[in-house]
Amino acid sequence: MTSWTGRTAVEIAAAVREKRVTPREVVADHLARLERLDGRIGAFRTVRAEAALTEADEVASRADLAELPLAGVPVAVKDNLAVRGESMRVGSSATPDAPAAVDHVTVARLRAAGAVVVGLTNVPELCVFGTTEGVHGTARNPWDTSRTAGGSSGGSAAAVAAGFVPLALGNDGMGSLRIPAANCGLVTIKPGHGVVPAGIGEGDWFGMSENGPLATTVADARLMLSVLADAEVPRPEDPGVLRVALSLRSPLAGVVISAPFASAAREAAGLLERAGHRVARAEPPYPLSLGVTALGHWTAGTAVDARGLDPRLLARRTRVHAAVGRRFVGAAREGTARERLRQRLEPFFTEYDVLLTPALARRSPRSVPWHERGWLPNVLVNTAYSPLTPPWNLTGWPAMAVPFDALPSGAPTAVQLVGRPGSEARLLRLAEQLEELRPWRRTAPLR
Repeated sequence: MTSWTGRTAVEIAAAVREKRVTPREVVADHLARLERLDGRIGAFRTVRAEAALTEADEVASRADLAELPLAGVPVAVKDNLAVRGESMRVGSSATPDAPAAVDHVTVARLRAAGAVVVGLTNVPELCVFGTTEGVHGTARNPWDTSRTAGGSSGGSAAAVAAGFVPLALGNDGMGSLRIPAANCGLVTIKPGHGVVPAGIGEGDWFGMSENGPLATTVADARLMLSVLADAEVPRPEDPGVLRVALSLRSPLAGVVISAPFASAAREAAGLLERAGHRVARAEPPYPLSLGVTALGHWTAGTAVDARGLDPRLLARRTRVHAAVGRRFVGAAREGTARERLRQRLEPFFTEYDVLLTPALARRSPRSVPWHERGWLPNVLVNTAYSPLTPPWNLTGWPAMAVPFDALPSGAPTAVQLVGRPGSEARLLRLAEQLEELRPWRRTAPLR
């Protein structure tokens, strides 16, 4: 009997369109794996088993089945985006438990394309931190369950890496797609501002948060991004000779990049150079004030999201984060610091087409109850391992995480690709070259 778990979304959708398999069979396969293994991983807050099977049958009966780009593909949705009929808890006890009346626009687009939502995934409270744990569950890295999956799209990344779904929807306000993707060996892209509808919380963290895909292949990421953007993201047959800048320096002063992640970026640069691209060591002119700017926007976004919630029901780290952020809300809304950063970095991206960096500074932290620890330990551990993602939320430019090599434990390492506005197709094609030159293991070997 053929198993459909571990297959790509492209493969599944083609088989469903050609009626070699039914959507129910595909979804049932994935639900069975999820039920057997998610107790060890903690990817999902809620699983929609019966509803998903019913919706799979509805997909099978659609008159346009043969045209659906995601026909019968099981997907998971991050628990800060509305799914019709389900509550949206955003990792907190302080949020209402009432079911959503309508789907978020990105969820609606996935469903219109034939995807089936199997559940909502765990997040840290209010999606603040780069580790995922809290009152609704803890998401662990399927490659090394002693470590966090990352955050804040940690449950979504864990679900894909564990083979529970081939695709998941997440979002990224300071690295919340790229951090867990790098931890869990996945491909993701944080699209540039305005490519995919946002609508995340109150104001999208001042326009820094973007919705995007989590996938095991570049082709799947491109396919899902096309659905989310409601526009085809082309695959250039030949990306041409690109000017690639390799940077191994942390944007945040005082943070050191560990050897495995620096080595991964160097090796990726070497592969791209041998493939014909022009690669040079070059450091973007990050300002010394970047750390203050990032902290101000990070905390201010939480201050806005926490308004109207009972502070007694929030974890202490969340309360403090919001309290710190209240003094920065006005400046964050004004956007002056972000515009200065864009102006400072724009000349670098006229000299280079793509920036290549490590995706993380070090491996993910231990999977422990970080939500029960103080604010400062959380901020310090987040900053120490994920300093490379925030600049590109502040600028609003596209950035990817791409798996590359592995740690001694077998858990993946990854690199980050960054481009100027409108370069999503170019970044995806370059990531595809890395995938062709150094294929990665797509799913964690869980038993």
